[in-house]
Amino acid sequence: MHVTKRRATFAALLLSSALAAPAFAQDSGGQESGNEEIVVTAQKREQNLQDVPISIQALSTTRLDNLNVTNFEDYSQLLPSLSFQTSQPGITTVYMRGVASGGDGNHSGSLPSVGVYLDEQPVTTIGGTLDVHVYDVARIESLAGPQGTLYGASSQAGTIRIITNKPETSHFYGRVDSELNKVSQGDYGGRLEGMLNIPLSQNAALRLVGFYQRDGGYIDNVYSLRRFRPIPGGITVNNGAFAKDDYNSNDTWGGRAALKVDLDDNWTVTPTVLYQESKTKGFFGSDARVGDLMVQHFFDEYRDDRFVQAALTIEGRIGSWDVTYAGAYLDRTTESSSDYTDYSEAYDSLYSSVGGLAGYFYLQNALGNNIDPRQRVVGTDHFRKMSHEVRVSSPQDSPFRVVVGAFYQRQSNEIHQDYIVTGLAPALSVNGFPGTLWLTQQKRVDKDYAAFGEASFDIAPTLTITAGGRFYKYDNSLIGFFGFGRNPAGPPYNGAGSSRTGVAGCYTTTGAQLRDNPGGTLLPAAVPGSPCTNLATFVGGSLIPKSTEGDGFLYKLNLTWKPIEDVMLYATWSKGYRPGGINRRATITPYEADFLTNYEVGWKTTLADGLIRFNGAVYQQEWDKFQFSFLGQNSFTEIHNGPNARIRGIEADVNISSHGFSFTASGAYTDAKTTKNLCAADDATYACTAGGNFIAAPKGTRLPITPRFKGNITARYDFAFNGLDWFVQGVLAHQSSASSDIRTAVIQAGTGNVVNPAQLLGRLPAYTTADFSFGAKLNDFSVELFLANAFDERGQISRFQACGSCSQRPYAVYIRPATFGVRVGTKF
Repeated sequence: MHVTKRRATFAALLLSSALAAPAFAQDSGGQESGNEEIVVTAQKREQNLQDVPISIQALSTTRLDNLNVTNFEDYSQLLPSLSFQTSQPGITTVYMRGVASGGDGNHSGSLPSVGVYLDEQPVTTIGGTLDVHVYDVARIESLAGPQGTLYGASSQAGTIRIITNKPETSHFYGRVDSELNKVSQGDYGGRLEGMLNIPLSQNAALRLVGFYQRDGGYIDNVYSLRRFRPIPGGITVNNGAFAKDDYNSNDTWGGRAALKVDLDDNWTVTPTVLYQESKTKGFFGSDARVGDLMVQHFFDEYRDDRFVQAALTIEGRIGSWDVTYAGAYLDRTTESSSDYTDYSEAYDSLYSSVGGLAGYFYLQNALGNNIDPRQRVVGTDHFRKMSHEVRVSSPQDSPFRVVVGAFYQRQSNEIHQDYIVTGLAPALSVNGFPGTLWLTQQKRVDKDYAAFGEASFDIAPTLTITAGGRFYKYDNSLIGFFGFGRNPAGPPYNGAGSSRTGVAGCYTTTGAQLRDNPGGTLLPAAVPGSPCTNLATFVGGSLIPKSTEGDGFLYKLNLTWKPIEDVMLYATWSKGYRPGGINRRATITPYEADFLTNYEVGWKTTLADGLIRFNGAVYQQEWDKFQFSFLGQNSFTEIHNGPNARIRGIEADVNISSHGFSFTASGAYTDAKTTKNLCAADDATYACTAGGNFIAAPKGTRLPITPRFKGNITARYDFAFNGLDWFVQGVLAHQSSASSDIRTAVIQAGTGNVVNPAQLLGRLPAYTTADFSFGAKLNDFSVELFLANAFDERGQISRFQACGSCSQRPYAVYIRPATFGVRVGTKF
């Protein structure tokens, strides 16, 4: 059901309510209580939310339960300053306040600009935000704007903190919750979750959490044919073996354990471990030209994502000072298989003058016969992250307060991508990998070091000044192999690209590359599983990783004023950064760090004896030489530093609660534009005129992904009737349209034509959704009926294409279609 009038009405309601970044609290009965104190730790110390002079939203346990939040996509709807790109569960890149250039979700791409923390430990990962299952969570804190002084490198634009409930020694208790649902014209799904809090003694307690969730599919892979050159005759293939309805399912399961031990009255040790695994089947994009929620894919597709995090937090006191140590080790592995037939189809058309893809890459079997040119990509990533932080805090009741600390982290990613063409001749394959047309086998290491601190001084009882700083250093490196093989017998060398990439570019014992020393001896592979090494630096007879490093200082200055009780005004000047890195195509220079400077004024008010809260902020951000990722030649990700951008916005929320009725409205308005031209090739002047350069996006182009407006309304009524506690709840959410790509002009491979990728890929249209739920509770037993996306809106959250020249088949990733179901839970 798609009604323009309804969209306009919902949007008007949202616009009239207020603008964005809410914080909510509820009492134990599930009714929102405006006068309940919300305690957060966003500034590395416990504070009342209304006393924290930054733009922060805190979603409490009850709020998360009321809205049945289980994953990132669920809670992102409640964060109007947040936007993201995704292709499927587990492959999501998060942005805040419009700090988005698009396309930087690759495992070899830029580090994220939004940090993610699980309790005290960072879980920010390369190539996809860690989608921690949300259950038995105390709150989710969303900190908008640069958090560089306290949170560092990957908190350039903001930070998300998932704070779990901790073990309690007071008493034994637990809960079990279940759900069964059905997607409209799709498959069944559901979940089962449970929690136990177990006191072990007066000084120790254990908390256990387990969960399983199945998300039913709704994308149909429909039967189809593809025909490839050479002509006449050609090769015709079909996808009959893989055609299936509702084939994009996702199963997630895991558990969490936390042990809390009070060593004495001053010191507490809390070790925790989290394990989570997701198995995704199918493809989550849809090709509108095939049909509603339909695609035509030709290979089996899946993704297995497993991670385990072990963490240790030690909290104590030395004298009157608080001391905290937070350390963690995260190990994440992914295995995937993806259909790459779109690439084959596109290049078959682009190179039709030389016999299509078969002629361009000489795709033949060992007998010299042309073969089916379809490709699939089998990939694995092994991501490891180790972090340590030590900090001390002075007494909070002192007029002069200090937080100082040190931080170190090391994260690595072992990257494997195998582009397979079934039946490809060994002489045309990557050396030692029969059937592999292209191989990526690389290891990436990112290191961060920092010393940080913030000091606050109460100039007067109602006036406080805070200054903070962070000295940082980063050291990032990349080594390995990428590209085609090389036929030792001579031409055709595995196709047109083999002289520029692959084995031809590997280093020999003399330091020369094989293309310049054909009879030389190759150095052993630096990364196991590759034939040799072509991405490295030759030094003294051996190979070392290509690397880049940098250091500097970040700052924050804040002034807080409380003119009257329950009213706070603040102004902030702050800076965040994102480290530079190495491009995985060896011939492209490293990209530099980019920086975000924030100027912000905000307010926090509590009115009508706590029944009404109204908070908000107005800001301007300057983004200098932003890192810009795109699919370049041969659909190979490149990262460059683009021009500067200017981002202006306003965000606010209102929360009203009285006599069982609660109403919240929040929204964000974001105006993000480039202030200089984005050039097709790097140009320090941004004129884009030298050497055949041209303007890829003119000055004033809106940054992609982030809608100009995003907001939501929640209304809930709790009441008693016939001996039961009842509730009825409705949620409306709206976001305006956004561009999918910043570029308006590129040269298309194979043709030399200038095309508009933003136009070819298509915009993300505006959409509005509505969710409704109704239920009752008797003592500790509850039951609920719900209807999510009630009007079956086709909201698009991402648009992408399989490769740089595949614009004839853009895909849209949609929000989940209308889903109805029942939830049952009990506490004991």
